[in-house]
Amino acid sequence: MSSDNLSLHRSLIRGTNICQPEESGMLTGGKNWAFLAGALLCLALPGPVAAQGYPHAEEPIGTVEQIYDGHLTPDLAVSTFRNIDRLFPVRTIEAGDSPRALPEAPQDLPAMVSFEIEGQAYDLYDFLALDNVTGLIVLKDGAVVYETYQRGNTPQTRWMSMSVAKSITSTLVGAAIRDGHIGSVDDMVVDYVPGLKGSAYDGVSILDILRMASGVEWNETYTDPQSDRRDLLRAQIAQQPGAAMKVMAALPRAAEPGTQHTYSTGETQVLAEILRGAVGKPLADYLSETIWQPYGMEADATWWLDSPDGVEIGGSGLSATLRDFARFGQFFLEGGVIDGTPVLPDGWTEDAGKPQTLKDGSVIEYGLMWWPGWTEPSIADKAFAAIGIQGQNIYINPAKNIVIATHMAQPKPVGKEPIDPLVFFDAVAKALE
Repeated sequence: MSSDNLSLHRSLIRGTNICQPEESGMLTGGKNWAFLAGALLCLALPGPVAAQGYPHAEEPIGTVEQIYDGHLTPDLAVSTFRNIDRLFPVRTIEAGDSPRALPEAPQDLPAMVSFEIEGQAYDLYDFLALDNVTGLIVLKDGAVVYETYQRGNTPQTRWMSMSVAKSITSTLVGAAIRDGHIGSVDDMVVDYVPGLKGSAYDGVSILDILRMASGVEWNETYTDPQSDRRDLLRAQIAQQPGAAMKVMAALPRAAEPGTQHTYSTGETQVLAEILRGAVGKPLADYLSETIWQPYGMEADATWWLDSPDGVEIGGSGLSATLRDFARFGQFFLEGGVIDGTPVLPDGWTEDAGKPQTLKDGSVIEYGLMWWPGWTEPSIADKAFAAIGIQGQNIYINPAKNIVIATHMAQPKPVGKEPIDPLVFFDAVAKALE
């Protein structure tokens, strides 16, 4: 057997993701036989969940670079987004044996929801079609009033969260404070991540990270191969322990901590390292113990790792069912309390979803890794959302006791939503008054 053939053969035996040639080492020596064969085989090989009877396990998938470049055909995007646990090593977020019931209180939302954008009328069907929605669930008073799945998705489908994971990671900080693992949001980053001492993160507080106001320079442009975001992605693809923190430690300072907001997925990876150092266990395990099992999520979820058996990717890569994302939203709507027991500090959920005030008194339209509403109705209701690229949402409206979760498969990371989801969510909230 040639050396190239042997490389591919070993990759298949080990379960290496040959859709990521940098990870499998198949780019050595240029465009060799193994890389070309792997590029074809990645379209057919089942993922690690195949033996568990996952309905989508044998579908073809693309690569993580294609996700961020926006270079997936519609069908391949759908099959990739519901199989992201095949792109990187993952850790399981275990569900318990007693799922929390979601009562049914169906409403005829297709007949009830209508709205206008620049004088043009739209309805629920337009939103589903134009925004390429693959799953939509609406909870009112904790009961399911509407639920639909498209493009072959089912209630058992796990779908990528992308930046929705940021809001879940930040919630774990609240849990760690409540549990006593973290003193307060005023604690310093380097107290929990010693490897960042001497870097631009020295002197940055956890609160600065939660607000993405560390003052550390960052370029988040997903489609720019030279951006900091893509540097972090390359570190993730390399799957070498500590590679992500090397990227973060090398960044320069752009402003004093707490004075300038810059959206940065890198901040969330720093937050993941803070949590790992504080709680002394994997984030997936801590999430399972504090929220996933106690609140009654019905299905196991998975979470990308920065290296085999490493640290979870704090800003993306959490894959869960639509109903469990909705349950997480309901948990947050209920103030982070489970069966009368607080999981989060008092006032955490309210503070997390509102605009934050920086040290210089300026107000930013960002919460603690949640997005405050930006439309007039959502501002009036103090609604907020966890939002991920390509159309993932957990919308929470405390004034009307509504939670909406979506799975979508938009063609580019950002800027390709014909209908602003928040406008649709506003219309749903109005219809359910």
